[in-house]
Amino acid sequence: MSQVPETRYHADDEIDLREIFVTLWRGKWIIILFTIVLGASGVAYALYKPNIYQASALLAPAQNEGGGRIGGQLSGLASLAGVNLGSGGGANKTVIAKETLQSRAFLTDFIHRHELAVPLIATKAWDMANERWVINRGIYNPETSEWQKDDTGQSQEPTDWDLVKAFRELLSVNDNKDTGMVTVSIKSLSPVAAKDWVEKLVQDINEHMRTQDVQEAQASIAYLEDKLQQTNIAGMQQVFYQLIETETRTVMLANAQREYVFKTVDPAVVPQEKSEPKRGMIAVVATMLGGMLGVFTVFVIVFIRTSEQEKSEFARVTNVS
Repeated sequence: MSQVPETRYHADDEIDLREIFVTLWRGKWIIILFTIVLGASGVAYALYKPNIYQASALLAPAQNEGGGRIGGQLSGLASLAGVNLGSGGGANKTVIAKETLQSRAFLTDFIHRHELAVPLIATKAWDMANERWVINRGIYNPETSEWQKDDTGQSQEPTDWDLVKAFRELLSVNDNKDTGMVTVSIKSLSPVAAKDWVEKLVQDINEHMRTQDVQEAQASIAYLEDKLQQTNIAGMQQVFYQLIETETRTVMLANAQREYVFKTVDPAVVPQEKSEPKRGMIAVVATMLGGMLGVFTVFVIVFIRTSEQEKSEFARVTNVS
């Protein structure tokens, strides 16, 4: 008796699988239609999307000893004097530089300095033959250098928030935890612009960090010189001279190093192959989605028809009784 339910269970399974196959076969034209329509739509969408190019630069943290290492007898006095001479600080400086590179203040200044508002917001394509941007004249008029107004009469000139948001969508900064290398990448409709923007980013972050350290060192020198004038103790004067020497060395080394924080290991080049879109993948996914949607539609139709038939049968039996 224990084997009978098991036999019936397998028989029911076979019947269910057969019914599923018959159902799909009856609705094959619906499945084919959905597959063709969505597959063709996917191909059209893939062909419509413009090519996106990505340029990357591989950077290594510059071994910067500009801050100098000071002895224990000087570090306490330097702290009291408000002078930050650090203890090497190369790794920390690299982390700060990487975060600064993605900061809103730095990117805002970078975009305005290099006049990237129009390429970021008001372009729709890149003319490969003439190597120039194709401007969306509905947003920006290149002849008058004016931003157009929208349907509500508001100017379409982007805010700093809009510019930074658009640029961050193109920017990628990745670091290798094992080697410490940093990869800076930019995506753009223009392969030339992608390479140019990466180079300018690396140059600007090095210059930004150099300028910041030089200004801090010069401020420390001015402070120490003022304190030096206020003391007559020979020992303290010697300490101040050593601190001033350390800060002066920081300024000299910073001005002498072109690649202050990041040293370029592999510079950016103009990409010859697109990175996006993956047109083949888009077409395959759209076709598979069409097939699945067609199968789902067939099952929904069968379910609705079965429910209606059961309701009709129930109503007929009820009327007869």
